[in-house]
Amino acid sequence: MSPSNSLFGDVVDQRIEIRRRQMNIALRWCGALLLGFVLVTLDVINKGLLYGVDQFVADLTRPKLSGFTNFLVLRIDDLGLRWITALILLVTAGLISRRFRSFRPLNLAFLSLVFLNMFVGASKIFFGRCKAREDFDICMFSGGMAYPSGHIANALVTWGLVAYIIFRYTHRAPFEGLRFYWLVAVITIAVGAASLLRNTHWFTDLLGGVFLGGAILVLVVAIDRFIPSTRQPS
Repeated sequence: MSPSNSLFGDVVDQRIEIRRRQMNIALRWCGALLLGFVLVTLDVINKGLLYGVDQFVADLTRPKLSGFTNFLVLRIDDLGLRWITALILLVTAGLISRRFRSFRPLNLAFLSLVFLNMFVGASKIFFGRCKAREDFDICMFSGGMAYPSGHIANALVTWGLVAYIIFRYTHRAPFEGLRFYWLVAVITIAVGAASLLRNTHWFTDLLGGVFLGGAILVLVVAIDRFIPSTRQPS
């Protein structure tokens, strides 16, 4: 039975060869992003090429935020806040799961949240980096929680997975798969800019968060592509 004639007619192609190719692409991206995270981390620890960039960005004179401007920047920053992003992801996944009678979106949502806590949370504790506005010696292993940026990793993984789930479950004319990836990029950049404006993160905190968050996102995609299911399609 073809996808267009099945109960889940607006779900993408389930052919195993298509899924395996998509999984392999996702795994290659995961490896490349993890390599980027490792390189940034080594540079930070050894005060390498990015050391000067961190110092320059941290020393910039920042405008004093007040009133509506301060409110707006804080709300943009909230787009990467853990409980807000988790709530949005779980509600979206729950609605799509109910619409298509599939637990797959919720499973992916829970898996991404577990990975965020495992990998990003563990990295923050291990590296113990202080915040940019606390110490301008780019301190590591000092008991801080700055590296990598959890805000930007949360934003990238959460909004990226929301876009991915919506894309997978809207493959029916005239939608042809709603693509919100551009919105993910806008939100991620905005969260990073808010952090720099408030001087809560070093530049490399954000860069490391993007690499690690991106690796987590495409790993979840690879797992989704690896496990086919006729009862819980995606």
